[in-house]
Amino acid sequence: MSKPVAPAATPSRSDRDDYSITQLCTEFGVTARALRFYEDEGLISPERRGTQRIYSQRDRARLAWILRGKRVGFSLADIREMIDLYDLGDGRRQQREVTVARCTAKIDALQAQKRDIDAAIAELTEFVALVQSHQD
Repeated sequence: MSKPVAPAATPSRSDRDDYSITQLCTEFGVTARALRFYEDEGLISPERRGTQRIYSQRDRARLAWILRGKRVGFSLADIREMIDLYDLGDGRRQQREVTVARCTAKIDALQAQKRDIDAAIAELTEFVALVQSHQD
């Protein structure tokens, strides 16, 4: 079963100012429970109208960051730090710097893991060939 994938770049949707929980769940392929969890964690903060949650463009953009960050293995703490830097008022300079540094470090770690996996596959392949060559 494959996971739904949020768009690589999530452009602002100028056709609307707010979204229901159902609309965001459908657009991003997540559950309402996931959105409520991100709200409980303080990562998104929808407006409340009675029992209804109304999500803003900002919430939608933050959700896109959260889902992308999760897909590539960032912790919620890392994601929170990166998206909270948006609000510093420095034209997102620090947000870009921190994000690039974190992503570069993640790329390096994944490349190291890939080398380790490739080495393990090669060793197992050799071992299988060795065992098979000693069959009766």
